[in-house]
Amino acid sequence: MATLLRTLQGWGRKAFKASTSEKTAAVAKNRVHDQQWLAARRNFLWQRLQLWLLLGLICILTFTLRNIYDIFFPLKELEKVPEFIRTQALFINVSMFGTLLVCFILHKTQFGQRHPGLLFLGSSWSISLGTQLFSTIKGFALADPLAWSLLFLSQATFIPVCWRLHVMSQVGLFIYYFGVNTALGLKTPIPEHPEIYNVTFILYIFWLCAICDIGVYLYDRLQRSDFYAHQELEFAYEKLKVAEAKYRSIFENAVEGIFQSSPDGKYITANPALAKIYGYSSAQEVTANLTDIGHQLYVDPNRRAEFVRLIEKYGSISEFESQIYRQDGSIVWISEKAYAVRDEQGKLLYYEGLTEDITKRKQAEEALRVFFHAVSHDLRNPVLGTLMVLKNLLANPDSKITISRSILERMVKSSDRQLNLINSLLEAHISEVQGVVLQQQPVQLYTVVEAAIADLEPMLAENQATLTNLVTADLPFINADPTQLWRVFSNLIANAIKHNPPGLLLTINATAKEDKIYCTVSDNGVGISQQQSERLFDLYYRGTNTRNSVSLGLGLYLCKQIIQAHGGEIGVTSALSAGATFWFTLPIVNGHGA
Repeated sequence: MATLLRTLQGWGRKAFKASTSEKTAAVAKNRVHDQQWLAARRNFLWQRLQLWLLLGLICILTFTLRNIYDIFFPLKELEKVPEFIRTQALFINVSMFGTLLVCFILHKTQFGQRHPGLLFLGSSWSISLGTQLFSTIKGFALADPLAWSLLFLSQATFIPVCWRLHVMSQVGLFIYYFGVNTALGLKTPIPEHPEIYNVTFILYIFWLCAICDIGVYLYDRLQRSDFYAHQELEFAYEKLKVAEAKYRSIFENAVEGIFQSSPDGKYITANPALAKIYGYSSAQEVTANLTDIGHQLYVDPNRRAEFVRLIEKYGSISEFESQIYRQDGSIVWISEKAYAVRDEQGKLLYYEGLTEDITKRKQAEEALRVFFHAVSHDLRNPVLGTLMVLKNLLANPDSKITISRSILERMVKSSDRQLNLINSLLEAHISEVQGVVLQQQPVQLYTVVEAAIADLEPMLAENQATLTNLVTADLPFINADPTQLWRVFSNLIANAIKHNPPGLLLTINATAKEDKIYCTVSDNGVGISQQQSERLFDLYYRGTNTRNSVSLGLGLYLCKQIIQAHGGEIGVTSALSAGATFWFTLPIVNGHGA
């Protein structure tokens, strides 16, 4: 019952934590996107405002030239316009031209870049309210639908964002025209239409503004949606680049050779490790030169056919050992692990797998066979000779035993030969156990732990395990190989999950102590006995095959090799039914802070 309660509590904490973190991340991302959108829209408004101001200056200049022409050569189209309006129109246009010119100059300043909305309203009202102020001073109301149409349509066309600014620009004009003129009781200077408005005029103004504002609103929404879609695409692309870089790093820096080969016996892709195994300087040379794997690579050409046959039969192969030719003609041993990749219809696309150079292992095995031969012959013979001498000396127990110098010399030489054979055995064992090659660099441990946890999320979810990461980002840097450390954390977490029941509680922690970082991976699982703990990091150590087995096989041996190669130590603290805590230390980089 207690275990069930802990499991339910773990699920609840995990669900609440995930839900809260997802909501917080979503809110933060939306806030950032909103700020970016506002900045982009302000920049768009500022850029388009420059074009509109330039167009406005040219437009007013053309009407000014028309008024100058009308002074010397009266235009028939303006005959019905009152004389005082025709004479003052030139001064009004010059005033508006000057106001727009000031706005155009302000546009280039820091004020214009920071406040393009104010500049928009200022320039708009300088055009629309200029004639209204003049007509008020002269004591009449002046409706100018032509100028208003040009103003509002040009703004909607060239500056189709911030629809509220467009509405404010229009409302400001109409409040003045209808409000001030009505309050002062002013009439238009046209005798046949002295009223300041009529139904047709109001309908025209309403639909003119409505069409402009709706068009701006729709374009603004479309531009906003396009911006957000573009941001999401960039965000997804950045995540893809990060993931690609991580897996590309694994691919490029892997110790094992990684390959893809076509069904007809050509290499499609290869990593640098495979090129090194085959004796080539680059992966490109592998794909370019090895176009007939069966006859160019394998010493026995039938091995490729056997490779294909086993994959077709079982779907995959493991520990497929063969002798191959390197580029220089030398022969080495490799072990391949591969499987077939097929499309949705089951058609074979290519083979994919790993290649390992096992030449040294084969040499070690051969050396071991030689050693056994030496034990059975060379070592056995001197031992038998020594025994015969001793037995002869002991054959007559009643006689006094005397040993000549030559016999002692023979016994010494026999012992020397035995000692040399034992030393040879130790050297063969050292050659069999290969060291770990590191690509060291200053590393922040927090990022390595986060990457390992992220990759194991599906396994954690499948086994209903709850993992708490207490590693902080302010730890000192360490000089380490991030890929190898990722393997250590992944092995420790995965093994804890595999060898414990569902609902496991895991905790990862790291603290700085003097010149080292002390890391722990703890669980509340079935625990490990003292006898098992003593052999847990041994090469090829295996326990039972049950789920709760604490036999971690080669994984912990590799962890030990990696940590020791970094100059650290590793161990385990545990007892049966009391969980387990795997710990290891890593040296801190001198001169680097968090």
